[in-house]
Amino acid sequence: MSNVTPVPKRKNTFSSWRRGLTQRAVHAAWSWARRAGSVTAEHPAGFRFGSLGEATRLAFPLGTIFGEPWIRIGSYCIIAEQVTLTAGLMPDLDLGPDPILRIGDGVVLGRGSHVIADTTVTIGSDCYFGPYVYVTSTNHSYDDPHEPIGKQWPRMEPVEIGPGCWIGTGAVILPGARIGRNVVVAAGAVVRGTVPDHAVVAGAPARVVRRWTPEEGWQPPLRTPAPVPIPDGMTPERLRALADLDEEAVARLAALEPEG
Repeated sequence: MSNVTPVPKRKNTFSSWRRGLTQRAVHAAWSWARRAGSVTAEHPAGFRFGSLGEATRLAFPLGTIFGEPWIRIGSYCIIAEQVTLTAGLMPDLDLGPDPILRIGDGVVLGRGSHVIADTTVTIGSDCYFGPYVYVTSTNHSYDDPHEPIGKQWPRMEPVEIGPGCWIGTGAVILPGARIGRNVVVAAGAVVRGTVPDHAVVAGAPARVVRRWTPEEGWQPPLRTPAPVPIPDGMTPERLRALADLDEEAVARLAALEPEG
C-alpha cells in the first residue's frame, strides 16, 4: 500500500468569506424579524385580543391564533414561539359576550404549547408551562362504531388551572380537568379530573404522587432540602468572594449568630 500523503484541497477563501457574510446577514435579519414580529398591547400586529396586559409579549413566529376577541391575557406574560391559542372550534364564530380563554398575570407558556379553548379554559396567574404542553377543552367522541371518529361531534368540558402551577414539558391537560393551586404536573403526564392544591401528579393517567397539607407537610417527605434564595442586597462581588471560601471558613460563618 502506498504511503503517499494526499494533497489538501485548496480553500476558496472568497467563497468562505461570502458564506460567512451570508450567515451573519441571515442571523441578523432573523433577529430583527423576531423583535419586529412579536405581539404586544402597543404593537398588536392586527390581532384583536379581548385584552392584552401590560408588558405581555407573544414571541415571533407565532403559532395558530384565532378567536382572539374572546381571549384575555393578563400582564407580564411571556408567550414563547410557536404557541397556539384558539377560542372556538374555528375562526370567525360569534362566541357571545363572555371570554372563552382567560390567562392570568405573569404566566409563561413554553415554546410549541397549545391551548385549545372550544369552551372555557382558565389559566391562573403565575403559572409556568414547559415546552409543548397541550391544554384542550375538547376531545373526540367515538360513541358510534360505524362513523369515523373524526366526523363525530366532540365532547367539550371547561378546564381550570389554578394559580402558581408548574406544568412540565409535554404534559396533556384534558377536558374537564380542575387543577388546584401550586400544583406540579410532571413532564409527559396526562391529566383529567380534579387535582387538589399543593399536589404533584405524574403518569398517564396522572396520579397524585406527593402532596402538602398543613397538618402533615409534604407526604411522602421531600428528599432534598429547600433551596435557599439569594439574600436581598447580595452583589456579584460578594457571591464571587463566597465561592472562594474553603469549607472551614464556611463552617465558621455558619456558626455566627445573626445580628440583633
